[in-house]
Amino acid sequence: MLSQNQDIFNILFEAFPESVIIIDEKQKIVTANSSAEKIFGYKKGKLKDQFLNILIPLRYQTTHKNQFVYFTSRMKSKRNTRGLYLFGLKENNEEFPIEIGINPFTIYEKEYVMVLILDMTIRRETEKKIDSIKVVLEEKVQTGTVELQKTIKKLKKANLNYKKELERRIEVENKIKDALKKERELNELKSKFLSLVSHEFKTPLSGILTSTILLEKYQLSNQQEKRDKHLKTITKKVQYLNNILNDFISLERLDSTNEKYKFTVFNLSKVINEVVYNANMLLKSGQHINVLQNTSDYVLCQDEKILELALNNIIYNAIKYSPKNTEIDLEISKNKNIIIFKITDKGVGIPENDQKFIFNRYFRAENVLNIQGTGIGLNIVKAHLKNLGGTIDFKSIENKGSEFFVELPINIES
Repeated sequence: MLSQNQDIFNILFEAFPESVIIIDEKQKIVTANSSAEKIFGYKKGKLKDQFLNILIPLRYQTTHKNQFVYFTSRMKSKRNTRGLYLFGLKENNEEFPIEIGINPFTIYEKEYVMVLILDMTIRRETEKKIDSIKVVLEEKVQTGTVELQKTIKKLKKANLNYKKELERRIEVENKIKDALKKERELNELKSKFLSLVSHEFKTPLSGILTSTILLEKYQLSNQQEKRDKHLKTITKKVQYLNNILNDFISLERLDSTNEKYKFTVFNLSKVINEVVYNANMLLKSGQHINVLQNTSDYVLCQDEKILELALNNIIYNAIKYSPKNTEIDLEISKNKNIIIFKITDKGVGIPENDQKFIFNRYFRAENVLNIQGTGIGLNIVKAHLKNLGGTIDFKSIENKGSEFFVELPINIES
């Protein structure tokens, strides 16, 4: 069984899409997958037992070592970290840019570091091409603007109905500027989105891989508690990734012009039970969700999945931004044809200066930047609720907690 599990781990390790190297506390390479060997140009197994310096250009070794130690200390203290940009050295002495993410872990009281490596060569070349295109585009716009101004002057001199022509030219110029502005904003959003997806998926995947490695070590029956701990970690991180995917899918549906909602008649208890069940898998130690009403008394004609999405987002945020041993209350009431959901937590709250931006896409409050998140959940929820005739609002005090209010028509056909 031990050999079979080791074989399974080796297959998973080799199949990992990113280049992965594991080093010990002396920065000696314990193992490297085939992707890592390939980007550094080494044959299979040749990196094992080598020191990490073999992969770092000589002139960068001191600088990179200091950066690596600093980055590792931030990871151990659970502070917010981002990708570390370095230069790697291939076996043929060719240097190339890389981005690394690291994840320290301990096995049998020995410290190791998992290093995830991304070859940045193509990305750097692409960025240079994009910058070059931007320069050319701006030159063309500038040239076009100069020519336009010359034409306007000629029309004024010739007195050929220049006022109308001038207005038309200005309108065209403004449209061009607006189009260019929107294109730049779209490119920025796409870049931010790709960076966000890469970062938000990389961290939980590293955690899943680490827990999988540690599970391999706990084979004895009296180690079930440790196995359960890592299984719970894997479950939480998979649930987190699933929530991100649901947000991105919903975001894509909102951005399309063909958004359609499916209205059905359902008992509210079905949605609440599903939401609480999923949320329970993410609860921190001592946290508890209280549903303060008998939800089976409510029957709705609405889009069931959108309501579930909205409640999931708000309750998941309450769990994520609240400390251990706290209560999260879900209160439900009715006002004529409106059903009202009130979700209360005792978490970190939202700083007053950030509250007006909280429903903006990709916005995250300054007091939660060190906690994982995409900043799109509440934006999606507000847009969907508005389309369904509903609203979302909140009250919050920093370091004391938040109350979110969701109002939705009970019968969309009324």
